Amino acid sequence: MKGLATFAASAGLLWACSEGLTLSQRTNASPKVVGFPVVRKSVPNPLKRDQLRRRSGTVQATLDNEETLYFANATLGTPAQTVRLHIDTGSSDLWVNTATSDLCTAKGKACTAAGTYSANDSSTYSYIASDFNITYVDGSGASGDYVTDNFTLGSTTLKTLQFGIGYTSSSAEGILGIGYQLNEVQVQRAGKSAYLNLPAQLVSDGLISSNAYSLWLNDLDASTGSILFGGVDTDQFQGTLATLPIQSESGGQYGEFLLTLTGLSLGDTVIAKDQAQAVLMDSGSSLTYLPDAMAEAIYDQVSAQYDSQEGAAYIPCSMASNSTTVGFTFSSPTIQVSMDELVIEISSSSGKPLTFSDGERACLFGIAPAGSSTPVLGDTFIRSAYLVYDLANNEISIAQTNFNATSNNVVEITTGTAAVPSATVVQNPVTATAGATNEAMAGTVTLGAGGTATATSKAKSGAKITMPPMKLTALAVSLGMLYAAM
Repeated sequence: MKGLATFAASAGLLWACSEGLTLSQRTNASPKVVGFPVVRKSVPNPLKRDQLRRRSGTVQATLDNEETLYFANATLGTPAQTVRLHIDTGSSDLWVNTATSDLCTAKGKACTAAGTYSANDSSTYSYIASDFNITYVDGSGASGDYVTDNFTLGSTTLKTLQFGIGYTSSSAEGILGIGYQLNEVQVQRAGKSAYLNLPAQLVSDGLISSNAYSLWLNDLDASTGSILFGGVDTDQFQGTLATLPIQSESGGQYGEFLLTLTGLSLGDTVIAKDQAQAVLMDSGSSLTYLPDAMAEAIYDQVSAQYDSQEGAAYIPCSMASNSTTVGFTFSSPTIQVSMDELVIEISSSSGKPLTFSDGERACLFGIAPAGSSTPVLGDTFIRSAYLVYDLANNEISIAQTNFNATSNNVVEITTGTAAVPSATVVQNPVTATAGATNEAMAGTVTLGAGGTATATSKAKSGAKITMPPMKLTALAVSLGMLYAAM
């Protein structure tokens, strides 16, 4: 069973320290890779946080009103101004708050922990345009200027890196988006050409050979995790990396990390087979969101109770010690996710455990229904997988993670096809079809006296979900949900 964890993580050949980020520039005799540590904070409300990520347009980014997840410490400008940035594979822009933004001034010290950026205080700042703007379905967002300035990670500085300044914002944390350039706000909103975001700039400056990076979140209870640009750490996964094509979007373009989920199992029980379901690999999503029928089938097997009002499922906490795993199949490779990665402790605002009506302790389950949204494999899945995002070749290589690896063997990702070391291309991979139409689920789990949850039907209903299924409202807030994820 996993509780709240706050940890510092190391990346590649680098080890984390409490003082902040370290980034290593490799010598000519070493693999050309760039790694940096990430620090994970607690998220008291993962479902609400995920709901805020669902934006109303084609630009995907993270705007958290809660505490952020994984972040890195960096500096911007001359002299250096320290900022803390939420690392997000699901977005493509780096943006930061300014101390004079509505959020930072209205809430006093809301932006103090993450830091802010002042263009007027930097001698290397250069203005580009006032067309940085992201809007979310709940009305939140960020807007301001696109600028360039020096960006430093550890001892390595990228000159004139483009980023956004949020003069109006709903997030106290800045964002370090490392997705496809096609997904940049400048492209999607302003209709302009793409610019060099961080991964592309690392290639352009010769710090890495290819626009690719590996992600290892490690066990939820672990003290280490890593993001490695331009390289793979073969000690952090088991077996062989299996390379799968990223699914293109309309017009054959690539904007998001979509893979094809072909099967789902729970132990020896087949939940779904012969599927062609596009799923988004999103490290910025706390939970995993599956097509409703798949989620409901798993709930039936593990005695989870679903509350449609909260978009959350509750499960007996004792299931954390169950040896059954959930298997996610992608044409050929299957990633097994253990129950203790899916069972999340929660408690009432008074600190008392949440229980079902029969007195058994209740936990939050790390799988939720996707409803009408694109299914997402978030942190409750990704922690069990080692992922290599190869943006240059539009591929993702995947393997079962090696939790708590104690050694490192970093190998450079080179240029050209088959550039990812220790990877085998999956033959005849299934191509995703249009997302399945989900029949909405219904059911309630309500609090009784003393923090007791009374569960009712999990049956499907003809009624349509009218809110994003990951929304967690006043009930979960009052329960004091605590959860750490990227």
